[in-house]
Amino acid sequence: MTSTPDFLLERDAFGRLAVVFTTGERHEGVVPVRAFPIAAPDEGVSLVGTEGHELVWIDSLSGLPPAVHSLLVEELAAREFVPEILRVKAVSTFSTPSVWTVETDRGDTDFVLKTEEDIRRLGRTGLLIAGGAGVQFSVRDMTALDRGSRRLLERFL
Repeated sequence: MTSTPDFLLERDAFGRLAVVFTTGERHEGVVPVRAFPIAAPDEGVSLVGTEGHELVWIDSLSGLPPAVHSLLVEELAAREFVPEILRVKAVSTFSTPSVWTVETDRGDTDFVLKTEEDIRRLGRTGLLIAGGAGVQFSVRDMTALDRGSRRLLERFL
């Protein structure tokens, strides 16, 4: 385990991540895992080997060399799918279960909110909403949403 960049990160012939330490030791099939994917997505990333053991601990992505940083961000984006809600267009009913129609950073979609407990607060203005199909939706800053979206959300908080 390390907190300094004494390693290189590259893709192997099969497109999987490989970590190569300055000692020459190489591990293929490495998987990056965020410690706090919602609260602090750019802090605390672990590179885990195929045996499930942590090989590298990275305190902050911002301190990495550009090539390593871009590979990690690319790999994490491919593994994680948490669309950000930009606007709440409609809610079928103000009781649960209800069907929500939202605009996200990944496009428009509908999901079922099963219970009000499926909306969790993250800090003062953030939310994590569990859709009925298992997809997690985030609202980074509820105060940044348009007035109509805030009104609809507040009915469930």
